[in-house]
Amino acid sequence: MSQPQKQHLIDPEICIRCYTCEMTCPVEAIVHDDSNVVVDFDKCNFCMDCIPVCPTGSIDEWRVVETPYSVEDQFSWMELPEQQDFGPAGSGVDTSIEALDEQMAALLAEAHSGAGGKSKAPASASKPSVNLYTIGKPAEATVQGNYQLTAEGADSDVRHIILDFDGHPFPVLEGQSIGIIPPGTDDNGKPHLPRLYSVSSPRDGERPNYNNLSLTVKREPNGVCSNYVCDLKVGDKVQVTGPFGATFLMPDDPDAKLLMICTGTGSAPFRAFTMRRQRNAAGRSGGMTLFFGARTPQSLPYFGPLKKVPETMLRKHLVFSRIEGEPKQYVQDKLREEAATVGDLLKDPNAYIYICGLRSMEEGVESAFADIARRNGLNWTDVRNGMREEGRYHVETY
Repeated sequence: MSQPQKQHLIDPEICIRCYTCEMTCPVEAIVHDDSNVVVDFDKCNFCMDCIPVCPTGSIDEWRVVETPYSVEDQFSWMELPEQQDFGPAGSGVDTSIEALDEQMAALLAEAHSGAGGKSKAPASASKPSVNLYTIGKPAEATVQGNYQLTAEGADSDVRHIILDFDGHPFPVLEGQSIGIIPPGTDDNGKPHLPRLYSVSSPRDGERPNYNNLSLTVKREPNGVCSNYVCDLKVGDKVQVTGPFGATFLMPDDPDAKLLMICTGTGSAPFRAFTMRRQRNAAGRSGGMTLFFGARTPQSLPYFGPLKKVPETMLRKHLVFSRIEGEPKQYVQDKLREEAATVGDLLKDPNAYIYICGLRSMEEGVESAFADIARRNGLNWTDVRNGMREEGRYHVETY
């Protein structure tokens, strides 16, 4: 028997095909085909540069193998294989991930220091459909609407895009993403890769029981896909991949309490969560709390519609950092102001935390949670890791 070796893999069920890991890898060990993003065993040097940039934790998978899985093997996977069995207990071969050498353990610890960590779907969440449409075989959607969400003259242009799939089945759950393929080629003459956008409508559609969905898209000055999407006209055809994401999902429990923290277009999945609860609450309390950060009210997506959602459905804390004559305030500051409420949620076994938005907010939010946990006699690291293991703590930052 050859000496077992450690192999770095990507979970195809959780991966959202954002290709960030591939663009980050300094040795070009991460590659993709029409369906999957995978790690080439012969090229991977375990530098760990890809770990902290992954928004889902799907990159953080490892197996001890006798014969490494080839790139071709991995391209065919719909899910990860189980750990290989090397023989009966006592055979002298330790196949556990804990058996990785000390240098690997140190590298993992360093890489995880800025990562969202591996997540699990809520136990009650519906089973998501994943990767039904790929780069090689995308779905075609028709633009039904393109509406500007931010005020004229605001410091950002954010759009609400409605896509209709007509006869193509495209089931999505709240919290999932889709890929948009911009037309044309990149500087190397290769077709553009899809760009990922969170779905901002609930599972039964932007319009109930219609085969459509909505996106929340911010125009970026040099964004190939964001400018393409923001300039779409009604009737335009769009190539779509996905859906993606199997963990950042809403619990199918009307009594679950949801604490949602976002900035900018990170509000997209939370709009979907809120609409799902609104359509299914049947007079019940929503049990949802939202901390939403933006520069100004004019640049906050869905500012008007949000104000109309009853507080009994959604407790709203809108936070602004660039209002003239007022001190800057960020979501972590508001979390501390609401420490009593947040502390109660940290102790509630039926509370779920969702964080979505710019990666720069993650450190501040983590610090606020640590402070609030400490005031309540809790250790935040233990609380967070326990919630994550139970499918109650979710981070998607970019």
